[in-house]
Amino acid sequence: MNDISNAELIMVIGSNTTEQHPLASTRIFEALDKGAELYVVDPRKIRLTDFAHGYAPIEPGTNLPMINAMIHVIINENLIDSNFIKTRTENYEEMKESVKDCTPEWAESISKVPADTIRKFARRYATTDKAMIIFTMGVTQQTTAVKSIRALANLAMITGHVGRPSTGINPLRGQNNVQGAGDMGALPDFLPGYQRPEWPKTKEHFTKIWGDFSCLRGRNIIQMFNLMEKGIMKAAYIVGENPVLSDPDQKHTIHCLKKVPFLVVQDIFFTETAEFADVVLPAASFLEREGTYTNTDRRVQMIHKVIEPIGNSKPDWQIMIEIMKRLGMDANYKNPSEIMDEINEAAEIYGGITHNRIKEVGIQWPCPDKNHPGTPILHVGEFKRGKGLFTVNDFEFIGDQRSEEYPFILTTGRVTHQYHTGTMTRKVWTLALEYPEGFVEIHTKDAEELGIKDHQPIRITSARGSIVAPAMITNRINEKNIICSLSFC
Repeated sequence: MNDISNAELIMVIGSNTTEQHPLASTRIFEALDKGAELYVVDPRKIRLTDFAHGYAPIEPGTNLPMINAMIHVIINENLIDSNFIKTRTENYEEMKESVKDCTPEWAESISKVPADTIRKFARRYATTDKAMIIFTMGVTQQTTAVKSIRALANLAMITGHVGRPSTGINPLRGQNNVQGAGDMGALPDFLPGYQRPEWPKTKEHFTKIWGDFSCLRGRNIIQMFNLMEKGIMKAAYIVGENPVLSDPDQKHTIHCLKKVPFLVVQDIFFTETAEFADVVLPAASFLEREGTYTNTDRRVQMIHKVIEPIGNSKPDWQIMIEIMKRLGMDANYKNPSEIMDEINEAAEIYGGITHNRIKEVGIQWPCPDKNHPGTPILHVGEFKRGKGLFTVNDFEFIGDQRSEEYPFILTTGRVTHQYHTGTMTRKVWTLALEYPEGFVEIHTKDAEELGIKDHQPIRITSARGSIVAPAMITNRINEKNIICSLSFC
């Protein structure tokens, strides 16, 4: 986080930072006070655009063409870091060939970002020493997400903006322990410490810790719901997630939850998803438990219990242990510190992080042993895989597009007074006073053409469903786009 304050250029793409990451946004403003330049890529004129040196009003879902066009400009104008490419990367020529036709004019025809704006962003990013990229779910939650992030990595590597202070591509995590959950293996294709289940050394490693052990890669959330629909997946256990609101196709989600024979939901409140559960396990909130969170910059931090769990609720780790015992497993952890001791053994990147060491100040992984100070900056001198791999990321339209029947693109946005799906914040009366219901943002010109008045209830219909919400007429979004708050839609 401190590196943001010292950056000389910050490119924010797909992140409404002031609304959902206020701490990070204060660091951006600190950098601006020191003379940094700010460039924003977003389909909505978020608050940061009022302070930006450049703004790209991009079409939703078209980050990849713009990023590839920036790479094209940097290569064609010889703004690359040749020494970094030569000594620290591989596959450059293949990547270079893949973007040879990705001109700013080509990208403009898709993204609607003016070609001159793309050139300006590319030149300023490439020629600034401490230039960093910040992104969030505006990049990751779309059909070209993986390719877009790989393209951002290409952009950072061709300019040498990796492994140095105030550089790199920096995701701001969507919730306070998303990073930690991923670190612990709450991903379909990794075990704790980002170890692939199919690696021979992974099986050997975890067999030493857990006994005879083997597993395959799991399914992602889309695949799991499809398996529920087909009747293949017979049970689901949903912890701290509200897919009825957060998943893109609510009708399909509800259909699958109704169809799965056995559903368990574990959460701190009775959510929209919990309404379909066979069993609801009441979890304790962050004020009612001990443990750690791992935040956006990989810093593992202690949390301390303030009050005892209310009612029959329990901390998540205790609920998990009770289930494990009933399944005949050996689970005799007395407290979260003992669980961290096992994490030290299971995940090398956490090897030296203990509760005693982080009582006052957190430590950033990787931290392989108890004498290691932690790692504030990744990829210093060398990537974990050796050389950084340039990738080929060709763009193609995938998924729904505008049509005569559906002439608008609907996307979700964030607001200051509500958080994510609103499971927690919509129950706080002071926040409800500030933002009591969801609005549909629509461009002034579109509203005039349709005869829509400000705050008038309007119905939004797609091929998957329909909602009614009051209109918010604005010039801060692109024409033929509408934006709803994720907390209500």
